[in-house]
Amino acid sequence: MKLTFLGTGTSTGIPVLGCDCEVCRSGDARDRRLRCSSLITTREGKNILIDCGPDVRAQLLRHNVRSIDAVLITHSHYDHVGGLDDLRTLSYARPVDIFCTEDVAADIRRLMPYCFSGSNYPNIPKLQLQIIKPYKSFKAGGIVFEPLTVIHGKLPIVGFRFGKAAYITDASLVPQSTIDGLYGLDVLILNVLRVRSNPTHMNLEEALGVIESVSPRHTYLIHMSHQMGLHSEASLRLPPGVDFAYDNLILSIDG
Repeated sequence: MKLTFLGTGTSTGIPVLGCDCEVCRSGDARDRRLRCSSLITTREGKNILIDCGPDVRAQLLRHNVRSIDAVLITHSHYDHVGGLDDLRTLSYARPVDIFCTEDVAADIRRLMPYCFSGSNYPNIPKLQLQIIKPYKSFKAGGIVFEPLTVIHGKLPIVGFRFGKAAYITDASLVPQSTIDGLYGLDVLILNVLRVRSNPTHMNLEEALGVIESVSPRHTYLIHMSHQMGLHSEASLRLPPGVDFAYDNLILSIDG
């Protein structure tokens, strides 16, 4: 299967509105980051979206994605769920399954009450909330996923392991129970915000510490802010086997 990085930026995206820093002015396409989301496409042609932020319409159009079979939601912050309404035209033929924890499902119901009111209005998104629990595996699009708890500031959220790959975003702390679930990875996708510390996201030193503990074959870093610096220069800080992901990068992953 393949994994496409639809977006690799933090909640502001890059360029940041109103900012004239060298990253926001960069002509390097790798420095232009939409909000974080990734697409898994299986050998059978199933499309599984990880998070669905406010840039998702542009992201799916860019890659000519014409169907979504499932959406996995890590948490309910706007930059990760703000594009759910844009899935409406892809849900007319068949409702889209949204896999999330109970607290996230409650937030989605509050954000989009018109989707869950029982209305027969024909143009609302048809979303089916599928409740998942940390460390309890589930199947979506024919793939088995295991939700793994990470801490985002004070908020428990989830990342996902699937086969020998895992996707974690917005973590400030990765508990030992999740570290234990990340051994034996070929590919780890992990968030890092910037070099300096932050109360709700890992900085570079903290992310590299998780990578050292888990020892995946290769790691791709996501959810960077413009404060990480230019892609070409920041990459020089990384050890072998670790790279910054960038928008539209496509990985081949063994199922």
